[in-house]
Amino acid sequence: MARLGDVCKKASSNIAQKDLKGQAGSYPIYGAGGFIAGVNFYHREEPYIAVVKDGAGVGRVMKLPAKSSVIGTMQYILPNPGVDVGYLAYAMEHMNLGRYYTGTTIPHIYFKDYQREELTLPALSRQREMVAALDKLSDNMDLRRRQLAKLDELVKARFVEMFGDLGINPKMWSEIPLSSGCSSPDDIKCGPFGTQLNKEEYQATGIPLWGIPQINAHFQKPAIDFVSKSKARQLAAYSVIPGDIVMSRKGNVGMCALYPEYLEPGIIHSDVLRIRINQTMFHPVFLMCQLHISPKVSEQINVVSAGAIMAGINVSKLKHILLYRPPLKLQNDFAAFYERTEKQKLTIQQSLAKLEMIKKALMQEYFEDVKVNEL
Repeated sequence: MARLGDVCKKASSNIAQKDLKGQAGSYPIYGAGGFIAGVNFYHREEPYIAVVKDGAGVGRVMKLPAKSSVIGTMQYILPNPGVDVGYLAYAMEHMNLGRYYTGTTIPHIYFKDYQREELTLPALSRQREMVAALDKLSDNMDLRRRQLAKLDELVKARFVEMFGDLGINPKMWSEIPLSSGCSSPDDIKCGPFGTQLNKEEYQATGIPLWGIPQINAHFQKPAIDFVSKSKARQLAAYSVIPGDIVMSRKGNVGMCALYPEYLEPGIIHSDVLRIRINQTMFHPVFLMCQLHISPKVSEQINVVSAGAIMAGINVSKLKHILLYRPPLKLQNDFAAFYERTEKQKLTIQQSLAKLEMIKKALMQEYFEDVKVNEL
């Protein structure tokens, strides 16, 4: 067994993202979200590991190529001789370094704290065998993610092809407020607040409460909070049924997802909004995509949700968002294309989930089971 601090050393970067303005070149520079830009200099001659040490994504580990650099919110980790850079990167990924964070406004981690993490250090040839197996899985996972991104781009391209750039409305579609696309004033609803639903009434089973995490995952992530059937009847005005659009009203404002056909009715969380559209005027799939894709709609949502502390949107503001209304037949044709694409995505997502499980099991075998056996 070895300690992390014994098999590598750290180095810092003093590059701020603002310093990159006007830079151009063939050497990549990276931040917490990945590649930022090409510049005309580099800091590291050999491949290395970078750890996000400040801000969002703190603790994330990346293996980065030779002749590249990172900005100052990242920490260089440089393996000692006899330690494969890929092996150390996977070992550190498995350590879950994010748990070492301190600070509330801007979280950060320190090498002096996580350097005490222990890891096994097999022969270099064995390290490379492990890396080859994990790289193969990681490459296949990256391929699946690229396929998913391409399908999302395809949907956007098809939307623009059929309806035009809705930032300029070249096809002269009629324009109406969102409220006019609903059958009832209560079809656009914010989740229950305060005395309507207390956290003490949450249960481990029952009728699901759907919130922002489930919207972000397009309802592929299960609900974690539930209410009783009797409470759900009291909150019937806040119900969500298949065909409803559910939107985040805080944080990632405007992110929305279509409530799927295979789910039983549930209740919306206080942090989300429900849009129950008049389906003789709009197809829910088309409307959801217009909310995401149309530059004009996005701009309206950004304007009305701007807040001094946290972005947010309420029902009255959402009702006045202006939407374009193409012929329903055209909307239906687009929805059919979208649903075919979603089936392809589901197959890829299932494959990705299987690969993630295999990688997790293999990392468990490499980095935990060996530890236990050596104790």
